[in-house]
Amino acid sequence: MSDTVVVGLDVGGTSTRALAVTLSGNRLGTGRAGGGNPTSHGAERAAGELLAALRGALAGVDPARVRAGTIGLAGAGRLLADPAGRAAFDRAWRDAGLRCPYAVHGDALVAYASGTASTAGTVLIAGTGAIAAQVRDLRLDRIADGHGWLLGDAGSGFWLGREAVRRLLADLDAGREPGPLGRRALGELLGGDEVADRPRDTVDAVVQAVTRRPPVELARLAPLVVTSADEGEPVAAELIAEAAAHLAESVARIRPAGAQDPVVLGGGLLTADTPLAGAVRRELARRWPGAPLRAAGDGAAGAAWLAARDLSEVTDPTALHPLLVPPTTYDAGAGRRT
Repeated sequence: MSDTVVVGLDVGGTSTRALAVTLSGNRLGTGRAGGGNPTSHGAERAAGELLAALRGALAGVDPARVRAGTIGLAGAGRLLADPAGRAAFDRAWRDAGLRCPYAVHGDALVAYASGTASTAGTVLIAGTGAIAAQVRDLRLDRIADGHGWLLGDAGSGFWLGREAVRRLLADLDAGREPGPLGRRALGELLGGDEVADRPRDTVDAVVQAVTRRPPVELARLAPLVVTSADEGEPVAAELIAEAAAHLAESVARIRPAGAQDPVVLGGGLLTADTPLAGAVRRELARRWPGAPLRAAGDGAAGAAWLAARDLSEVTDPTALHPLLVPPTTYDAGAGRRT
């Protein structure tokens, strides 16, 4: 069994990561390339990044040893429904020397698998966007939010950035001096935190600075909210509390009351040691006491485990999980990842 190799890929909008690992947990190679999401970059470019990551992971590895692979991808359903896109990925797979089958799963399922071996539970992801999903038999079942910046993503990095600007604009409209968070937002958007003698001039400049960029770029203001909340800034602390409530409510739409199966938290806002991560953990623990909270870990490793678990030689997928996926948990007392 130890000679068998599986490949896992975690494909995102900004980077593509690949891992080749044996069933005994020996990591043979990793590869990294640019964003490989076909929705964002087009199928041909995405397939090129996929191939580059695969070649990095398989350098020095005989591709004939690879028995299975999994690709984790946001918008997996769109790829599977697009014959041209699937053909481009098929070509990249073959050009890497691979002849084994591969599966395509949504990035939420891969994030879930990177945090637990349980076949049932919940995953909550908050980064630029936000989504929650219920997992049944290692398949995404019910899904909440993930509706994008215009219609949803409540509690996400985008949401935090937008709300910070809204609070700033409200202060300027009312003739109030912006607080520390508002000053930081001004500095990020305009290059300085001074308010014009006529506040409406600053309002107009802020609106123009926001609207001339893609809306999702408001997510780059989220770190300002996090930093300000760490420092005890009242507006930032209020936004963090609201975001945590939104995220917990998304989970509540799909997760039964009293459920005891695990909740996996993913995305940069929930896996880093942020005030939002702490607030979300506390809110989830209040609503579902006793349910294990897990941190999403290496997405490529989670994908590799999903690939391996259906091989005939794998008799105990649960026991295999810690070999392929280094465990990452939350220290409930310290409120940190360990």
